[in-house]
Order: sequence, then structure tokens, then C-alpha cells
Amino acid sequence: MAVSGPLRSLAAWARPPWRDPLIAVALFTFGAVLYELQDPTALPGVVDQPQQWARLLVLGVCCSGTLLRARRPPLALAIGLAGAGVDFVLGFSAPVLFVLADLMFAAVHYGSRRLARAMVALVPVALVGSLVVTVATTGLLALAFLTAVQVAAVVLIPVWWGMNVRQHRDAAAAERERAEQATRIAELDRRAVIANERARMARDLHDVVAGHLSAIAIQSEAVLSMAGGGDQATVRTVLGSIRENSVRSLTEMRAMIDMLRGDEEGVREVAAPPRLAEVDGLVDSARASGLRVAVRNALGAAVGEGDPGPPAGPPAAVELAAYRIIQEALTNAVRHAPGSRVDLVLERTVDGVLVTVTNTLPDRLPPSGGTGHGLTGMRERARATGGTVTAGVVDGRWRVRAALPVRGDDR
Repeated sequence: MAVSGPLRSLAAWARPPWRDPLIAVALFTFGAVLYELQDPTALPGVVDQPQQWARLLVLGVCCSGTLLRARRPPLALAIGLAGAGVDFVLGFSAPVLFVLADLMFAAVHYGSRRLARAMVALVPVALVGSLVVTVATTGLLALAFLTAVQVAAVVLIPVWWGMNVRQHRDAAAAERERAEQATRIAELDRRAVIANERARMARDLHDVVAGHLSAIAIQSEAVLSMAGGGDQATVRTVLGSIRENSVRSLTEMRAMIDMLRGDEEGVREVAAPPRLAEVDGLVDSARASGLRVAVRNALGAAVGEGDPGPPAGPPAAVELAAYRIIQEALTNAVRHAPGSRVDLVLERTVDGVLVTVTNTLPDRLPPSGGTGHGLTGMRERARATGGTVTAGVVDGRWRVRAALPVRGDDR
């Protein structure tokens, strides 16, 4: 519901820093009116000026403590108690008791926990003390009970009210803190998801750049070395491989850009994850780059025939990881061991799929210009499927072996 202009202005005045001065003025005005109305002996034009001004002065002192009720509750309560002590000498009056009750409420509501607990402990002390003092001084039990009721009205009600409001305020603050913590946790989760997605995209970009574009560079250099001579059929084969790698790079880059733009239909149509049946393209590209690649496939589907495999083949996530690991291993062989012999073996194990890429070591290690992220990317891809990757020299040859498990429910 919309709040009108005057009500909005009143609500603004009821908030700090104007709230406490307004309360002090209201209490003083109300008390002054009560002092004027409660003197039945006053005749028109005849006022007991010293008595009246003394009470107004005491009331003003008490109301000055109200100015500090929210900022300095202990000091405000001390000023109120001092004024109430003077008013006790003059004879307790209702206006001062009203101000004292408000200061006790403020002490419980705005004060520290220690002050609030002290005010709660003060209530039974005040009740018992008023009963004992009244009985000891007057001997009248009925008067002592009436005094205790009055003390309860002045002490018990504001303290109970202040504690109730304080508990609701603390509960609301705790709820806000829980909501803020939940918001922070959700934000951290969102950032973690974004970071993981960026890492995955970085791996994909690395595979595209390191795989296709590195092959393009190496094959282009081979064509340049054959300029003016060489077998034209070989030149045409290398140029065809360059074109195929370029088209694949553009296709994968376009698919990733479409994904970033949120083109879900384009992603489903263009960015289908590569499978092991497409390894023939990687093998042909590696052969065109000068590698001698031998393939042994024991997965039940012929690599290089475009057959996606039988229904019992590995799941898409495992095939994608195996494909990217083979791509990175062949790229590393082209870059670090040009002209070497490479053996690619695909096997089905009891737990899943085993990929082994082995190549001979060169006599002299050529400058790679790489970033060192290849092995890290292969390990992360294998870890994403619950598998492992090992790489190192075995029997004088460099071997990359990836064990990718297949869960029973994925078979």
C-alpha cells in the first residue's frame, strides 16, 4: 500500500535522529499538562509557582535523559534515576514515573546484554524491596501490596516489554544474517560453477588450438619446404589435411561461440561431442604431419569407418574424454617428436576403456613453444570421468595411458 505524503513525512520524523527529541518533547508536554490538571486547590489566576516550577524543572531533567535513550542508555537511565530521586523528595508524581518507565524500556532495548540482564534482575529486587520497606514503615500489608502493584507497573511492565522487543529484534537480525549467509553461499556456488565452466571452455579451446592449428602450422611448413619440387600428390594430400583441420577448427570455434551466445539449437546441431569413431580424422591429420601412426582398436567398432559403435559402447562423456586425450597426445607427438612412429591402442577393460598412445623419442628435442597445459588438460578430462592419466618414458618410448572407467549404470 502506498504511503501518502504527510504520513511519509511523519514516518521520517519518527526515525533517528529526530525520534528521541520528539519523545522528550512529548513526555515533557504531557507531564506539564498533568501537573496543571492534577492540582485541585489551584484557583484561576492563583498558582503555587515555586512548587510547580520545581516539578517542571525535575521533569525537564528527566526528559533530558530521554535525549540519550538510544545512544547512551546507561547514562540516560542514570539521569532519570537522579531526577526520580529528587521527585521522591517532593512526592512521587506520575509524569516522572512515565519518563522513568520509558528510560527503563530503552535501557533493556538499546543497552548491552549485561545491562539488560541487570534490569531483569532488578525487577524482583524492586518488588520485594517495596513490600519489605512498606511493611516495615507502616505495618499495613494492604498498603504494601498496593505499593508492590505500583512498582510492578513502573518497573515490571517496561522491562518485560523491552525484553520482548529486544528478542524479536535479535531474532530478526539472526534471520537476516542467515539470509545473507545463504546469499553469500549461493554467490560462491555460482562463482564456482562459472569458474568450472570457464576451465572446461579453456580446455576445449586448448584442444582446438593445440590440435588443429598446430597441425596446420606444421603441415604448412612441410608444404613450404616442398615448394618448387616434391611429389604433387603428397603436396595435395598435405593441403587437403590443412583444409580439413581449418574447417574443423572453425566449426568447433563457431559451436563454442554459439554456446556462449546462448544459441541452444545451434549448439545441439553443430556442437555434437566428437566420438571415438571420428578418431580417423585425427590419425589422418597426424599422418599428414609426418607421423607414422599405427592403430589397434579392440572396442568392437572399427575406428575410421564412421561407425558410432554398438549400443553397448562407452558413454558419450567417456568417448569425448578419450577423443580429446588422443588428440592432445598426437599433437604433442607432432610437436615434440616429428616423424616418429606412434602406436594408438584402444582397449576395453573390465572397468572401462583403456587408451594408450606411444611414440618413439627424437634424437634431439625440438623447440616446442607450448604452454605446458597439455598433460594437465588430459588429467583433468580423465578425472572428470573418474579416470586417470599417466605419462612418461617406458622402455625408451614416450607413453600416454588413460584409464577411463565406465559405471555399471552407463553400460
